[in-house]
Amino acid sequence: MHSWRCIGCGLCCREYEVVLKFNEWLNLVRTYGVGVTKAGLDKFYVEKNPNGSCLFLYMANGVWFCGLQNMKPLACKLWPFKILDEPKYGKAQEAVFNYRGRGFYIYVDPLCPAIGWGKPPAKMVDNILPEFIDLALGVREKQYYSTSTTLYDLYPKTKPGYRLIWSEILYEETVNSRMPSC
Repeated sequence: MHSWRCIGCGLCCREYEVVLKFNEWLNLVRTYGVGVTKAGLDKFYVEKNPNGSCLFLYMANGVWFCGLQNMKPLACKLWPFKILDEPKYGKAQEAVFNYRGRGFYIYVDPLCPAIGWGKPPAKMVDNILPEFIDLALGVREKQYYSTSTTLYDLYPKTKPGYRLIWSEILYEETVNSRMPSC
């Protein structure tokens, strides 16, 4: 894979079920209530809107954004990648990526429209893939290279080193729409 960067198309949030780890489910239920999740036979999932999209998918300026940036489930952080200890989908020699003395097998969902096929450049090898592996291993929670930065480009800095986050924008819009006009 030559390149990948989240372009905010929302395909992953409209076409796939988001599987939750127990702690992710618990955090969502504590924050938003049990109605934002659903239970399967042996898994929990993020609930979907009637149109089939994730309940937390929002559009702004023609770009889709996740409303769970500060508590985004691991499945969402990793998509379109699968990070595995052993080869599962074939082509092990192409999928293996050596990182911190271990071999990881990295597969990508070909339905993601932002994938550029070819030999990976240094930024992919040095920054993006290691970040995905660290996320999968649980040694990192915050994303930088492996998420869309479009949201931060749309909204200006409010003070040096700080930008509005999506939940603050939604909160401000909700509060302002409820305030009586003078």
